[in-house]
Amino acid sequence: QVQLVESGGGSVQPGGSLRLSCAASGFTFSSRTMYWYRQAPGKERELVASITSTGERITYADVVKGRFAISGDNAANTVYLQMNSLKPEDTAVYYCTAVVAFRRYWGPGTQVTVSS
Repeated sequence: QVQLVESGGGSVQPGGSLRLSCAASGFTFSSRTMYWYRQAPGKERELVASITSTGERITYADVVKGRFAISGDNAANTVYLQMNSLKPEDTAVYYCTAVVAFRRYWGPGTQVTVSS
């Protein structure tokens, strides 16, 4: 069965960094595009970054370009999100997601709080 489990969230001061991880199982990780989304309180879930299975195509939301970096490790079935220069507006629950057999699967999410 498909499972996605995020980790690495926490509380950090503005300007700080966090590295999120998403461990995947139950599908062929190396053939899937992986995505990071986030949802802030009272807001809709939004796409943060995506990476194709080969790593050749990477996309970022404009609000995180230059600060966040997505990467994947096919051997470890894990996708990462390095977040630098964090801002209070980055506070949200961060989710990783993948489409498997035409169905989108989500992890439970990990909370990121940026506050002084």
